[in-house]
Amino acid sequence: MSVNKDIIIALDEGTTNAKAVALDASGHVVALDASGHVVASFSRAMAIQTPHEGWVEQSANLLVEASLEVVARALATVGVERVAALAISNQRETVVGWERATGKPIAPALSWQCSRTAAFCHQLREQGHGPEIRAATGLPIAPLFSASKMRWLLENTPDGAARAARGEICLGTVDSWLLWNLTQGQAFSCDYANAARTQLMNLHSADWDPQMLTLFGIPRAALPDIKPSSGLFGYTRGCPSIPDGLPVMAMIGDSHAALFAHGLGAEGCVKATYGTGSSVMAPVASARSEVSTLATTVAWHDGDTLVYGLEGNIPHTGDAVAWMADSTGLSELSQAELIHELNTLPRSVDSTLGVYFVPALTGLGAPWWNENARGMIHGLSRGVKRAHLIRAALESIAYQIADVVQAMRAHPGFALNALMVDGGPTKNDWLMQYQADLLGCPVMRSDVAELSAMGAALLARKALFNLTTAQLRQYLPEHVTFTPDMARHVRLQIRWQAWQQAVALVRQ
Repeated sequence: MSVNKDIIIALDEGTTNAKAVALDASGHVVALDASGHVVASFSRAMAIQTPHEGWVEQSANLLVEASLEVVARALATVGVERVAALAISNQRETVVGWERATGKPIAPALSWQCSRTAAFCHQLREQGHGPEIRAATGLPIAPLFSASKMRWLLENTPDGAARAARGEICLGTVDSWLLWNLTQGQAFSCDYANAARTQLMNLHSADWDPQMLTLFGIPRAALPDIKPSSGLFGYTRGCPSIPDGLPVMAMIGDSHAALFAHGLGAEGCVKATYGTGSSVMAPVASARSEVSTLATTVAWHDGDTLVYGLEGNIPHTGDAVAWMADSTGLSELSQAELIHELNTLPRSVDSTLGVYFVPALTGLGAPWWNENARGMIHGLSRGVKRAHLIRAALESIAYQIADVVQAMRAHPGFALNALMVDGGPTKNDWLMQYQADLLGCPVMRSDVAELSAMGAALLARKALFNLTTAQLRQYLPEHVTFTPDMARHVRLQIRWQAWQQAVALVRQ
């Protein structure tokens, strides 16, 4: 490798934004920001559609168009000659189906938030398949996961199942869809972390599970090959403004990538990614878990070792604040003004005046798993103003994170030394301090906004330079620590109990 190839471009394809981040791949300080890592970052917003209640989808072509655009912009900025490889982190569970011959999508991408398969999932539970599915995949039955969405796509495509069985239709998570387009159809793969989120991969064999494929009606011929998160996936080919021959050296789900970048899987470091929704994940030693309300999953495969994770997924956190901001008129402000208001409004009042916002806008995720629940603002009184409602929305994030952590405590050997956090809402200092006080443990916020991209880039760096995971520690970002006020921690337990009572109302 030429010595001047010192940049990895990580494509972080999220729910509402596609972002390309160029990161130093050799340890030299060539960055443009104070962290010493991020060289350049480009993003493009992407819309989501909700054509029916509970349905959430996106244009599959837009996912590709936006992703290729930001990668091309990053390449143009740092210079193609300096780029050693590409890496991908992606929104998880979202499903794309496309024609193998043409590469054209057969339908919109079905978002991880989409609950259109709730009736089928209910049917599976009624038929008693829950224990079988959890034993094989580590996952509870829920519309969140990819398998039921894949089934829906085939059922709603003419001759879909038969065409998929003949290999004419491809079904994949976003990483495999982007890889297919980056390589002009030459590579059709996903990584273990993304495969583990489909509800079709057996955690113990680390391969597609024949019983799950039969249960969900998904032909093996339609699915990608599963590979380690760190390693060669393919080479770019035929993409506008992107040169042929760039290796794709890592692919991983965004939440897993963030956990890797926080601490490479150190015990006691639990990760919470705050975004549209949230993922709370803790590294664990094996796929065995008795916590039925959480998912056992693959955290990553670093090319040497398969690492497992215990996870709770929450569909509406940042999304809940966005909904409340829109409903109270704040969305009419500029982005800078909105951020200012979200930081100052909750501080301007001492409490929510007894208001609790349960943002079950398309159902409840972990640890409740109730896709039929719907949101509720509980405890309204005459004195409640916008500041109280905004505070209630922000508090709902902290409570939902705490609910998942509480469920994790039932896992043997679970430890919480610090909550490592990342994502847009973590920029709100008030929220981070509230989270620390509620949990009674330090909350450590990454200084790097592009943490998922960094995690993917670290995995690419490991494969490129044949490093051990321990050798990557020197590249980990710094954190800002929010220390809990233990006296306030005790007081907040009463509010947390009231929140749980509000949750119980929407679960009825």
